[in-house]
Amino acid sequence: MTMNSTASHANHHSFILTGIPGMSDKNPWMAFPLGFLYTLTLLGNGTILAVIKVDESLHEPMYYFLSILAVTDVSLSMSTSPSMLSIFWFNAPEIPFDACITQMFFIHGFGVVESGVLVSMAFDRFVAIRDPLRYASILTPDIIGKIGIAVLIRAVCVVLPVPFLIKRLPFCHSNVLSHSYCLHQDAMRLACASTRINSLYGLIIVIFTLGLDALIILFSYMLILKTVLGIASRTERVKALNTCLSHICAVLLFYVPLIGVTMIHRFGKHLSPVVHTLMANIYLLLPPVLNPIVYSVKTKQIRRRILHMFQGRKDRA
Repeated sequence: MTMNSTASHANHHSFILTGIPGMSDKNPWMAFPLGFLYTLTLLGNGTILAVIKVDESLHEPMYYFLSILAVTDVSLSMSTSPSMLSIFWFNAPEIPFDACITQMFFIHGFGVVESGVLVSMAFDRFVAIRDPLRYASILTPDIIGKIGIAVLIRAVCVVLPVPFLIKRLPFCHSNVLSHSYCLHQDAMRLACASTRINSLYGLIIVIFTLGLDALIILFSYMLILKTVLGIASRTERVKALNTCLSHICAVLLFYVPLIGVTMIHRFGKHLSPVVHTLMANIYLLLPPVLNPIVYSVKTKQIRRRILHMFQGRKDRA
């Protein structure tokens, strides 16, 4: 009895993260693919930022917003990397309680920031198509900077209560989390007291940030489509829609895995824990890797500049 009480008390100070559920011996096999994904994230987003900085022709509102998205993707990726690398590379699954809630804050915070940036980019596309002559004068660097700050402040304000809501809970049962990083809903289920307030606040955040953002993006594209259909020239209509393709892909990359994770968490309790882990990892790891690839392939100006950079290096070699 004394030993169990001591173990329970020790659980208050740390959590045990999970790599591949039920297959801890397979964790080392994930080390190199995971390292490759993080490297790809840094290289891809770093290249996008470098290209936009160097090429003055890309100093336009669309590319400023893309820079903000790239920084957010790197930040979100780096929020998960310490714990994931410690599990898969160093077989060290234990994380201190305070470190866990700090990671929780940054993961949820940058998730809300990314959603806000995607809304801002939808507004950017609407202005560019609806009023192309005043586009650059409406979305000046100063206005874009203020939008970026507003998106960040919103994320901090809505996520800041989360660590305090978790910290007030007593943890006297298992301290084993079901993912390789700390999430609010994951830590919450281990508490041995009522989590009604946590659940309600989590639901409010999802509805009034991610849910509302998705509706605003959808409404923006309805307005964009209405504007495009009013353009007389078919060539101009196609050209206008093509400028939205990269953003639509980025939106799908963010929201489809998010909806998948939500649906599996709500209705897939009978599924293998491996499926839950896989979907959660796809939601956090895939967009930062694929967004720069999508924008490099779909955006002619960026693709041309990247090819020019590599061609220049090849010629010098």
